[in-house]
Amino acid sequence: MKKLFFLSIIFLITNYSIASARQIRRQGNTGELIAGPVNPSQQKKWLDTLKQWRINERKKLHFNDKEYRKPGLSWIKSTYIYAQMMAHDRYFYDPVKGKYTVDRYLNDLEKRYGGLDAVLIWPTYPNIGVDNRNQFDLVADMPGGKEAVKQMIRDFHKRVVRVFFPIMIWDHGTRKHKLSIPKTITKEMKELGADGLNGDTMNGVTKDFLDAYTENNYPLALQPEVNLSDLKMLQWNLCSWGYYFPDWGVLKYNHIPGVSLYKWLEPRHQVFITDRWAINKTENLQYAFFNGIGYNSWENIWSIWNQVPDRYAEAIRRIRMIYQQFPEVWNSPAWQPHFPVVQEGVYASKFPGLKTTVYTFVNRDGTDKTGVQISLPYKKGVNYYDIWNGVALHPEKNGDEISLSFSIEANGFGAIAERGSHLYPADFMLFLTQMNKWAETPLNSLPESWKPISQHLVEIPETKSPAKTPDGMILIPAAYKFNFETHGVMIEGDELPDAVGVQYPWEKHPQRDHTEPLAIKSFYIDKYPVTNKQYKAFMDAAHYKPKDRHNFLRDWKNGTYPAGWENKPVTWVSLEDARAYAAWAGKRLPHEWEWQYAAQGTDGRLYPWGQKRDTTLIPPADTTRRMREPTDVNAYPAGASPFGVVDMTANVWQWTDEYIDDHTRSAVLKGGSYYHPQTSHWYFPQAQEVNKQAKYLLMSPGMDRAGTIGFRCVVDR
Repeated sequence: MKKLFFLSIIFLITNYSIASARQIRRQGNTGELIAGPVNPSQQKKWLDTLKQWRINERKKLHFNDKEYRKPGLSWIKSTYIYAQMMAHDRYFYDPVKGKYTVDRYLNDLEKRYGGLDAVLIWPTYPNIGVDNRNQFDLVADMPGGKEAVKQMIRDFHKRVVRVFFPIMIWDHGTRKHKLSIPKTITKEMKELGADGLNGDTMNGVTKDFLDAYTENNYPLALQPEVNLSDLKMLQWNLCSWGYYFPDWGVLKYNHIPGVSLYKWLEPRHQVFITDRWAINKTENLQYAFFNGIGYNSWENIWSIWNQVPDRYAEAIRRIRMIYQQFPEVWNSPAWQPHFPVVQEGVYASKFPGLKTTVYTFVNRDGTDKTGVQISLPYKKGVNYYDIWNGVALHPEKNGDEISLSFSIEANGFGAIAERGSHLYPADFMLFLTQMNKWAETPLNSLPESWKPISQHLVEIPETKSPAKTPDGMILIPAAYKFNFETHGVMIEGDELPDAVGVQYPWEKHPQRDHTEPLAIKSFYIDKYPVTNKQYKAFMDAAHYKPKDRHNFLRDWKNGTYPAGWENKPVTWVSLEDARAYAAWAGKRLPHEWEWQYAAQGTDGRLYPWGQKRDTTLIPPADTTRRMREPTDVNAYPAGASPFGVVDMTANVWQWTDEYIDDHTRSAVLKGGSYYHPQTSHWYFPQAQEVNKQAKYLLMSPGMDRAGTIGFRCVVDR
């Protein structure tokens, strides 16, 4: 009889577990959310199901929380606002002074939305693949080398900001490195003193990274870009991004907030909601506040500036202030999402702590909510505070319950703190005073408008007109109506079409595709790209020594080029190095439209020789990881343009114009190159058709120089 009884109990538990698992409705394009209860009356049953699922799932996974308990990683759970940023951002690095400006970068963010707790520094994509430098080479090429990077990280640490770097797990087409990616990058992070790694495109940072940092005795916060393909990885992926919109391409959140599956399973796991192209941040921030999780305030997206509008910036400031004031509650295992509330369209979560319990509220409706918001059991000696508005609340007692009344803006936020009647520390009272002051300005009174950041073209001064055609140059006749049509090959950015690309002087905003009839004066252009021999003559005559010499003429030895390279295009020269040569020679670099007109003529052809690609007229592609040297500039004379200009495409990229906005410098490269790294479509894209352009991000001469970028010059007639 006993045996039958126990079998019955096991049967019931097993079937309850199966039912619980089936009742967990996952939400979002990668299933990182658990759908909330459809009806408030189902909340208790729904929450019981979630609790049972968590118990079952942790048992099934044999969940080990060893990494969460490591003192060296305890900072993660109190890291709330995080930003991915470009290393090329001019607020972060001053190219004129040649130094990192961490304070300027952080001061700007503190002024606009209260600051950061962590930063992801991105020095690689989208430039990686322009030559065969791998992800580790590009970090080493950052201005000042690794010693300067170490100091830059220390500067962040002085401001209590943790530093992440990316893992380019797909980088298997550039220069080989001796060790595996996990071993190489964890060793590099220890050397630099960084704190974490973001796994670009990774569905969970795999265990070999945990093993590698354990071997190095240097724990790192591992953070995948995408969802965890196996929940077991939650044991060492202590933080993650939250791509929470329901379907790819349909950027719409559910009205009833979903619950972070990862945080529910492990409350110490930190999520940073990420929706980089969104302009309206309401959905992101409400889902974050409801779940007590972080936010990725990503604004510089591969040099496309998507600034957080004032309304959402102020919301971030206030949310972060509340998070920081009560750090002990957000990782509570007793967290109760979808805590019962009074008003329709309002959703709440309860975060119990030892001394304080915090309730967060989000108003999902477009109307203000006033009056009673929540009813709670009466507790003697407990005080309540509207911490969003910074005022004490006066509960209305009704039997064994109290009611709390306060207002929540349309599509806004609310929060209350439940505390004992003991004296409160001074910092709590200062916190209330600050929140009260901010509350005088309703979020909905602040602008939510967005506009693209404006760029300007760096001026190229005209040259003196020569008496005759200069040696080695070709006269390009004037064009009274050249149909200048060019298309950017940038991989991403279609979500913000008014911000991706470059902005010509006649345009209102940056864009990817450009068409404009132009009148072009006649000019002379070099028949071939500048060669090593020609650049050596400049070096001998001008004794040119760039201030930043890193990677300068990297292929040269003892002040000269290798034997047999005299007619190869000079490479490993920055935009500044090319301009220095041009000025010495009485020339200048071409504007993009001049380069394209000289390559294309007036019939709109795609290649210098005509409409169809012909591989017999260009150097062969190099798809190896070693990257051979360029081809001689005169090796393919049959590939000349209608004007007789040679080597315009598929040998080396060629410098043309530079564009600047408040945050980014970039150059337009034309002509494509012979080097085509394989294994990933994320590498720097080719643009061998003459009506295409590549946008190359600029940081410092040493980082900008590449083994596949050269130049040619023009002279005004």
